[in-house]
Amino acid sequence: MGITSKFLVKIHPLVEKKDLPGLPKELQQDFRSLFVPILQIEPHRCQGLPCHKLERELKGWQALEIDECGVAYRLVYRIYDMPGVMRVDIESFDVHDPAYEKAKERTYKQRISAK
Repeated sequence: MGITSKFLVKIHPLVEKKDLPGLPKELQQDFRSLFVPILQIEPHRCQGLPCHKLERELKGWQALEIDECGVAYRLVYRIYDMPGVMRVDIESFDVHDPAYEKAKERTYKQRISAK
């Protein structure tokens, strides 16, 4: 019997277009087969994988911590967990610092275009 997803996962178009192609093949495969399903089921605790809440410019966002061959990667996402809105927005996926920079830039552009 399969597990029913609780959260809808929305992936920023640049994650698919720019972030994933630059990652190792193993992480590209794990993105769809492992990380997205984990965020669909339990984005708050990431089913035991290390994740943490972000501060400053990315307050309200979280990051899944992924170590691949000694390199620290981050998958940056935001959880919308209200009645009627159970969604996870994936904003970036890259090496540690670039992942945070991309997320800041992308969220800033979204805030500006919403005005």
